[in-house]
Amino acid sequence: MGEKMSNCKASCSVLLVFFIVGLCSVCQYSAAQVDANQAANLIINASISRPIPETLFGIFFEEINHAGAGGIWAELVSNRGFEAGGQNTPSNIAPWSIIGDQSSLTVSTDRSSCFERNKVALQMDVLCDSKGSNICPAGGVGIYNPGFWGMNIEQGKVYKVVLFVRSLGSINVSVSLTSSDGSKMLATANILDSDVSNWTKVEVLLEATGTNPNSRLQLTTSRKGVIWFDQVSAMPVDTYKGHGFRNELIEMLDDIKPQFIRFPGGCFIEGEWLRNAFRWKESIGPWEERPGHFGDVWMYWTDDGLGYFEFLQLAEDLGSRPIWVFNNGISHQDQVDTTAVLPFVQEALDGLEFARGDSNSKWGSVRAAMGHPEPFDLKYVAVGNEDCGKKNYRGNYLKFYNAIRSAYPDIKIISNCDGSSRSLDHPADYYDFHIYTSASNLFSMTHQFDRTSRTGPKAFVSEYAVTGKDAGTGSLLAALAEAGFLIGLEKNSDIVEMASYAPLFVNVNDRRWNPDAIVFNSSKHYGTPSYWVQKLFRESSGANLLDSKLQTNSSTLVASAITWQNSDGKTYLKIKIVNFGNSKVNLKVSIDGLGLSSQLSESTKTVLTSSNLMDENSFSDPKKVVPAQTLVENADKDMDLVLTPYSVTSFDLLTESNSIRMPQTDSFSRSSI
Repeated sequence: MGEKMSNCKASCSVLLVFFIVGLCSVCQYSAAQVDANQAANLIINASISRPIPETLFGIFFEEINHAGAGGIWAELVSNRGFEAGGQNTPSNIAPWSIIGDQSSLTVSTDRSSCFERNKVALQMDVLCDSKGSNICPAGGVGIYNPGFWGMNIEQGKVYKVVLFVRSLGSINVSVSLTSSDGSKMLATANILDSDVSNWTKVEVLLEATGTNPNSRLQLTTSRKGVIWFDQVSAMPVDTYKGHGFRNELIEMLDDIKPQFIRFPGGCFIEGEWLRNAFRWKESIGPWEERPGHFGDVWMYWTDDGLGYFEFLQLAEDLGSRPIWVFNNGISHQDQVDTTAVLPFVQEALDGLEFARGDSNSKWGSVRAAMGHPEPFDLKYVAVGNEDCGKKNYRGNYLKFYNAIRSAYPDIKIISNCDGSSRSLDHPADYYDFHIYTSASNLFSMTHQFDRTSRTGPKAFVSEYAVTGKDAGTGSLLAALAEAGFLIGLEKNSDIVEMASYAPLFVNVNDRRWNPDAIVFNSSKHYGTPSYWVQKLFRESSGANLLDSKLQTNSSTLVASAITWQNSDGKTYLKIKIVNFGNSKVNLKVSIDGLGLSSQLSESTKTVLTSSNLMDENSFSDPKKVVPAQTLVENADKDMDLVLTPYSVTSFDLLTESNSIRMPQTDSFSRSSI
């Protein structure tokens, strides 16, 4: 994500009229509002085709909107190491709070932790007791953590609590999961120990007897004395492939078959100031030793349990290619001079050794100690994010480029500078292209790359989305424009090799950017219409793009045709059409060079539309705008179809044969498709 916005202008007056109509939140598709039906022809020649890169569509993850901390990373405790309040003590322990009053306990922080990189620990001085003149209240006194706007605790599930504790005397501490006010116990266990004079790691498994999406973790006691706590973690035992990720959110990613994952930012890797930029070395090793940091662009603390290693593991778990974005000595507010940037270059080289090095190498051995002796398949890196216009970028970039190319000649290097309209003045394998704009503008950019030079670096459209009033918090209007843009990228996939939507996730309790593909809170989630558009394109990567000609007088229709194979080896013809206008369209489809199967149960039609352009999904109605699928009963080489106004329609038609003619790139015309 970033501050750089496109200034591309809409060139079509028809789109301008649509844009004005589209903003009307009460726009309905009644008979009075729909123009006379339009007619169009789509001619598909399957004997002329070319392969689409296997990398075309993927995802971009940035730590924004609490997408990671309090999101896909399943850690339930916020500020688990008491470091978020800063290194000076006493410090703010929020969101931790106290159970009891000043007569029963006092709580503060000090720098007594056993962890060198995060010295702050919490000291709890219990003044009451189970007997005597100052009796502790029922249930004891202590501290609690509400997590990230409530912990989702589910009946029958098991949660692992890990904490470090120290005390001069024996302890009897209850570790509990409770309702938000502590009145209902969902799970509890006691820590009894007569000798914790040195920092001691304690692990507890809690099985929930009830469900509450707004729960909390509490540590309580009724025994007088001083207790220190540090690095308190609570996670569900059941996570995605056992690697610490929230199942249902990662399954949403798996469903769109991402061919790559760009991580961890975005502005997150830059920082408003370099001192607050994400640094990979601070995010590896045992979680309790990671210092965490304050992300001063999106303005929240992360414990960095979701670190460099975890991102590489996630890419592997999803079967996606990792694309690592690292800081190149430049933030939003300050930058390192090229003459002094070599330590940053070395940090990047160390990061590559961590990912790819032999398990006996310095940094490869650290990875191996974390449980992954085999190297990760890291072959793409981006040098910075949206820094092209910065004074030192080109000089810094060349230092990184030369060092990485020398040490890892197979790694593809991505420049921040846009090479779509003019050649780059520096070497690169890819150039980065970002676009956030209105619906009319983005739809008009269907042909953005038609005239781009086919020589030199390939394009990586790593951030795109409709934003502003058109988008709301995830509208049908935005999704339709994005679908049209993606068809353009698909057609230009000989130069555009990768593309990803941004941002990917938003926790509704900290919405820093609108819109986003997947919306969630502690217990619920849904995909916006933009998410469902991405799912319609999931078969495109590695497919064959067929020669197709759309004959129409309308500027609000775009279409493409591909062939793809499912896991059973069956070949399908997929035709995608976006109708960005307010009229029904009578579409005549003619297919040459490819026979279609007569099996009625194998061919489908999928439509994404709704009754209002600004319709959105929500927690109360998560499937208001989702694709609807029906069987196609008359699949043939000549078909008469009707396209709904303001819709994306995808036909998946089973072919007679699992083979088609080999790609013929010589006669393939970009303008025809």
